Amino acid sequence: MPYTRDELRWNGWGLRRQTFDLHGHDREVWDFVRETVGLTALPDTPAKRLEECELPAGGLPAELLETLRAATADDRVKTDPLERAAHALGRSYPDLIRLRNGDLSSAPAAVVYPETHEECLAVVKACAEAKVAVIPFGGGSSVVGGVEAKAGEGQQAAITLDTTRMARLLDLDPVSHTATFQAGVWGPDLEEALQRRGFTLGHYPQSFEFSTLGGWVAARGAGQQSNRYGAANKWLVAARLATPTGEWRTLPFPQSAAGPDLNEVVCGSEGALGVITEATVKVHEVPEASDYRAYLFKSFEAGAGAIRRIVQAGVPVAMMRLSDADETHFFGTFKRLIQPPGGVEQGAEKVLDVVGYGDGRCVLMIGLEGEKAAVRQALAHTLRLAVAEGGLPVGTGPGKAWYEQRFAMPYLRDPMLDRGVAVDTLETSTEWSNVPGLHEAVRHAIAEALGPHSAVLAHISHSYADGASLYFTFIFARDLEDELGQWRKVKRAASEAIAASGGTISHHHGVGQDHKEWFGPEKGERGVSMLGAAKKALDPEGVLNPGKLL
Repeated sequence: MPYTRDELRWNGWGLRRQTFDLHGHDREVWDFVRETVGLTALPDTPAKRLEECELPAGGLPAELLETLRAATADDRVKTDPLERAAHALGRSYPDLIRLRNGDLSSAPAAVVYPETHEECLAVVKACAEAKVAVIPFGGGSSVVGGVEAKAGEGQQAAITLDTTRMARLLDLDPVSHTATFQAGVWGPDLEEALQRRGFTLGHYPQSFEFSTLGGWVAARGAGQQSNRYGAANKWLVAARLATPTGEWRTLPFPQSAAGPDLNEVVCGSEGALGVITEATVKVHEVPEASDYRAYLFKSFEAGAGAIRRIVQAGVPVAMMRLSDADETHFFGTFKRLIQPPGGVEQGAEKVLDVVGYGDGRCVLMIGLEGEKAAVRQALAHTLRLAVAEGGLPVGTGPGKAWYEQRFAMPYLRDPMLDRGVAVDTLETSTEWSNVPGLHEAVRHAIAEALGPHSAVLAHISHSYADGASLYFTFIFARDLEDELGQWRKVKRAASEAIAASGGTISHHHGVGQDHKEWFGPEKGERGVSMLGAAKKALDPEGVLNPGKLL
C-alpha cells in the first residue's frame, strides 16, 4: 500500500509509528554511544514540532494555481503546512538539522500530485511558462541535497512535483523479462507487484522501503545485491520523461549502436533534465534459493583480496560486504548490547582471540541467490577463495541477522539526534589497486576534521572486476553552536581527500547540491558543457530542479 504523508516523519526517517528496537537495553546502548563520542552526558536535543515552525509565504500566482488544479485535480494541489514541510528538503544530515531546528525556508509554495505522464507534462510546461521551479520528488530520501525546493535565479517560486500517485505496473513481458512501471512506485509496492507474478527487480538500497523507482534511476542508485542484479544503469531498459519542451523517450532495445545510449544520460540526471514518469526495467525470476553467511578476516586488506578474487573469477554472487576493523568492532559491540551473548557465544569469542581473529578482525558478508544447484556451486567456490585469503567461515547466523535487519538502521538516526549525536555517511569508488590508499586517506581526513571523540567506520559495499565502492559512516558529538559549519568542515575534508586520492565523488548517492563543487572537475569542462547543452535543449528556462547536478 502506498504511504500517505501523514504516516511518515516530515523531519526524520520512515514511519511515525516505527522506532529502532533496543530490546530493553536502552541504558547500555546510550552509554556506549556517549562513550564513543566522548561526552560525559548526552544532551536533550528534541526536534521542533511543526506547529512551532514558520513557513514562508506561498508566492504562487493565483492563475498558476488554477492551471495546476485544472491539469491534475483540486485535491492534488496541496498547500497545507504538513505537505509543504514534508517536501522542503531531503534526508541528508544537514537537511535533517535544518528541519529539526524549524528551518522551513525551502518549503515549496505548493505540492502537486500528478497521476499520469500527461499530467506531469502539463504541470512542467505551465511552470516553465510562469518561471516557477519544479522539483521532482519521490520518496525524498536524497542524502546529497538533491530535492531541496529551491527556486533558481529569476524564478518567483518553487513547487514540488510528487510522483508517488504514479505507481502502476503498466506492462510485464515474461518472455523478455522486462517490466514497465510508472516511476513513483515505492520499492515495497514494486517488489510485491513483481513477486506476485514470479519476478523480482532485486534492487534493495537501504532506503528501499521509502524510495521510488524514479528516484533510483535519477540518482543512478545501486542496491545491496547489485553484484547479481546490477545498479540502475544496468537494469534500466527505457524511460519516459516530461520536459518543458515536450516528451523525451528512450526505447527498449537490448543493445543498439545507434549512437550513444541515452539511458546513460537519463540515469543520474537527478530531475534536472526531465521528470521521469515511466521506466522499463530488467526483471529476474524470483530466486529458488539464497544463502547469506559470514567470514572473518584478520585484516581489511585480506578481506578485500577475497572479494577481488571472487568477483574477478566470475563467481555469481548477489552481494559482498566487508566491514573494516572499526565498523566490525562498533556493530559487534552494539549487537552484543541489545542481544547479550550466551555462554556458547562467549566461549567462541575466546577461541577466536586465541586463533588470531580477535581485535582488528573484519567481517565479510557474502550473499548468494539463484537456482539451488547454482547457489551450491557458488557457495563451494566462494568458500574456497575466501579461505585461501585467510577467511574463517562463521556460518549463516550473522548473514541471516544482517538480511533481516538491513533496512532498520536508519531508524536509529532520529533518537541519536535527539541526544546530541550525529551520524552521517558518504561513499566513493576506485580501482582495486587504489582501494587501500583511498580507504586510509578518507578515514584519516574525517577523523582529523572531527577530532578524537568520534567513530569513523567503513565497508566495501559494491564490487566489480576492476574495483569497489567504499562506504563511510561517521558518528560524532554535534557542535550545538554551529552544527552546519561542523558538518561542512567534515564534508569538505572528506571530499577533498576523495578527489585527491583517486576516487569518484559519488558511487550511488548522486551529486545534488553537496557534490557539485567536485562534480565539475571530475567530469571536465567539456563534459559539463555537453550536459549543460542537454539541459538547455530540454529545459531552456532552467526550471527543473535548479541548483542540483549542474
